Amino acid sequence: MSELKIVNYPHPALRMKCQPVANIDKDLRLTAGRMLELMHGREGLGLAAPQVALDQRMIVCSFPGAEGTLDLDLVAVNPVIVECKGKLKDREGCLSFPQLYQDILRYKSVKVQYYDLDGKLNEMVSTDLAARLWQHEIDHLNGVLFIDKMGPLARFGSRHDLAKFIKEFDDGVASGKIPAGTEPKL
Repeated sequence: MSELKIVNYPHPALRMKCQPVANIDKDLRLTAGRMLELMHGREGLGLAAPQVALDQRMIVCSFPGAEGTLDLDLVAVNPVIVECKGKLKDREGCLSFPQLYQDILRYKSVKVQYYDLDGKLNEMVSTDLAARLWQHEIDHLNGVLFIDKMGPLARFGSRHDLAKFIKEFDDGVASGKIPAGTEPKL
């Protein structure tokens, strides 16, 4: 699992619609653990499987705890948003777009169903930052990126950053640091 790494835009894995997880086994648990390490190593709040070039409907999240308590790390397998309420525009970033932040309109509250690593179905209602986190990571599982949610002005304001990501990716492929025809792994 140590070969997992976070891929940056425009890596093709970021645009795939991931396959549902059929079996929760030792390999999936190891993958989830490595994803949590990668997420924490980059001081992120969430990471979806396609961000490490995996074709699986799994995300890891770290929900901030109440003041004075530890954060809650969570692994969600096959997560689905089943209810949404309200709207809220707020600043958002992504580990696959280092240093790029824009205001994105999202639902203020969501109800999510997911399986944990024991195969138990869970349901969670979240608001504000936690709701934004769920939506952002579940979007990744469907090949939707936060840049797709930007308004025209935000997109225009981000054009130089996006061009830089594309150039870095192309240079990485040309130099052999990023394999040509990079394919997601099952």
